[in-house]
Amino acid sequence: MNLNWVMPAEGMESSMRVRTIGIITSIGALALVTGCAGSAPTADGPSATAATSAAGGTVRLLAHDSFVVSDALLADFTEQTGLTIEVITGGDAGTMVAGAVLAAGAPTADVLFGVDNTLVSRALDAGVFAPYTATNLGTVTPALAADTADGSVTPIDYGDVCINIDDAEIAKRGITAPATLDDLIKPEYRDLLVVEDPGTSSPGLAFLLSTIARYGNGWQDYWTALSDNGVKVAASWTDAYLGDFSGGGDGDRPLVVSYATSPPAEIVYAADPKPTAPSTSVMTDGCYRQVEYAGVLAGAANPEGAKAVVDWLLSEPVQADVPLSMFVFPARTGTPLPQVFTDFAATVDAPLQLPAADVADGLSGWLADWGTVMGR
Repeated sequence: MNLNWVMPAEGMESSMRVRTIGIITSIGALALVTGCAGSAPTADGPSATAATSAAGGTVRLLAHDSFVVSDALLADFTEQTGLTIEVITGGDAGTMVAGAVLAAGAPTADVLFGVDNTLVSRALDAGVFAPYTATNLGTVTPALAADTADGSVTPIDYGDVCINIDDAEIAKRGITAPATLDDLIKPEYRDLLVVEDPGTSSPGLAFLLSTIARYGNGWQDYWTALSDNGVKVAASWTDAYLGDFSGGGDGDRPLVVSYATSPPAEIVYAADPKPTAPSTSVMTDGCYRQVEYAGVLAGAANPEGAKAVVDWLLSEPVQADVPLSMFVFPARTGTPLPQVFTDFAATVDAPLQLPAADVADGLSGWLADWGTVMGR
């Protein structure tokens, strides 16, 4: 085992943006666990006018279980606006969106955070969101700002799902680390890769989508080749990274589907004395970019408060808090990154993506075809 995590597996999974999405499981049971928190403001964030017009001074924020923001920011928001945010955690991202779809038009919350570009079309088709984009949308990186689903949602953060490499184990085996998706089906990497099931894991789904984006109609042939080359499929990121991956646990596989920000997390969550550099690296070819959005829920009891929260999520202090709170990149241009990110997070210059509408249309068929190819 290459490192000793300070956090338990559940916390690490949450902070690494890992959210099992339960695509194949029933979406009927959504357990909402509520917790009180404050809200937060900034110079370009929510205004006092928005706060005073907000019904009851409370706004309910529905988020996935990986949502994290500092208490100081929440308290600052409340001080400046008079609003109190009541956070409702809706499970993993898929479960949260499924619940929002079932409650479309009569939501249990006012604003939603954490629907990503693999799931947003499902929410849009169900009429989950009321039209609104943040007043400070102009601060967002242009490539992200261009996609607001026709003014329905606001991009808040993004991350890249990539192959992670245990450098020491690869060197020990006397082979060169893979550099491309094509490399993964070569004989020298037989029995070295573990991936997550795309039907039960968000990064697993992202990796499947990356292969569809890269190989088009030939993606099934690629997965057949992966299967023939001994790829292992784990149920979750925790099982894969902290179980089968030699760089994260006691496993014997030096290649795993994880995140471009996994190496910084390795440093942050390592036991003292912390290493000066991570023992893992990232293959930047074939990465799939996940973008997370926030939006005002249609039928919200407090739409003005919801708008204030969307603005706040894109404000400077919250965006600066995002990297080490949720291990993703902020959507806001020019947001300073912590040194552990600038030193060790991989830069993905050409991420793969598919249009959200294409994912919505094709997902169920792709998952069924993947199951057939993989014999599952």
